[in-house]
Amino acid sequence: MRLLHTSDWHLGRSFHGVGMLDAQRSFIDQLVTFVRDESVDVVLIAGDVYDRALPGVDVVGLLDDALVRLTDAGAEVVLTSGNHDSAIRLGFASRLLERGGVHLRTRLAALDQPVLFPLSGDATDDAAPVLAVYGIPWLEPRLVAGQLGVETASHFEVTRAATDRIRTDLAARAGTRTVHSVVLAHTFASGGISSDSERDLSIGGVGAVPLDLFDGFGYTALGHLHGRQELSATVRYSGSPLAYSFSEAKHKKGSWLVEADAAGIGEVREVLWEAPRTLAVLRGKLDELLSAEGLAWAEPAYCQITLTDAQRPAQAMERLRARFPDTLVLGFDPEGAVAGAKASYSSRLADAEDDLSICCGFLEHVRGRGAGDAESAVLAEALEAVRLEGISL
Repeated sequence: MRLLHTSDWHLGRSFHGVGMLDAQRSFIDQLVTFVRDESVDVVLIAGDVYDRALPGVDVVGLLDDALVRLTDAGAEVVLTSGNHDSAIRLGFASRLLERGGVHLRTRLAALDQPVLFPLSGDATDDAAPVLAVYGIPWLEPRLVAGQLGVETASHFEVTRAATDRIRTDLAARAGTRTVHSVVLAHTFASGGISSDSERDLSIGGVGAVPLDLFDGFGYTALGHLHGRQELSATVRYSGSPLAYSFSEAKHKKGSWLVEADAAGIGEVREVLWEAPRTLAVLRGKLDELLSAEGLAWAEPAYCQITLTDAQRPAQAMERLRARFPDTLVLGFDPEGAVAGAKASYSSRLADAEDDLSICCGFLEHVRGRGAGDAESAVLAEALEAVRLEGISL
């Protein structure tokens, strides 16, 4: 059988103010065509199906359409929730959808309840080898540690508890038949390379989990990081199907096609998606950028441009858009300027590491001095409360 590993669709996301629903529809068109042409049996979606806990009506309709088309093309779908999803909302009607070939794994109670796919011709043979597909949704340590029976609320501990439950179930099933395993997990595994558009929803960063937590599984389909990458022979990120930040301009977006049979997990090969728009990251003096013949390729692209003129040119954006009409981000980095003094507020905002840095940077921008210790503590407490409220939606 064939499984297609995808993740981080982020349906409903915008790109620097530009709506991406049309681009996401284009990806789904490619996905459905590939599933039909390559006879894919199972599509895996390892979290962040939506971009927010409360997606718009048109966004929900897009997912509905995608699931109908994928099942009509002959595939079943197994998906889990990510940190951008509301696990409760995404998991609605899971028992009913299961009858139509859409398997939702968004609840802790379902950690050790795999979707079973026969790997032999006789699906009624209870002794025949099967593929067990498990789903680990995004685990917010402070919310799930108690339910998982761990004392320390850390990503490592809750992920270890989740994988231990899966191993216990696998061991029980292996006593009566050959069972091969695939695990979906939405998490930050050590060894992965992050990019700007994986927005960290916690203060102070998300702890990485070591790869050995996934030892012994036939294949681990990870989501959360947006660059497609291989962490080991059996642990991979599919990455997002579209670029969601300019830091992903050099990514080759795609998925992994995984072969499985009675002997276990076989060949894994890359699948590439065609990008609807090119991303261009340009840097230089205004007049040089406007006259350079070698930049013709960037004219139809979404552009992030940094000007290095010693003095900020007048009407810079208007002049740039005369050649690069889809310039979405404009920054200034004057040659010879003193480090730190040359950065504009927008560029400092783009470099902010987390939500707390953004808030403190805003205070410094509007009043000329940064946040004191007491103010930082109040802001951190407020942001944490908002984050936890969003996760529990």
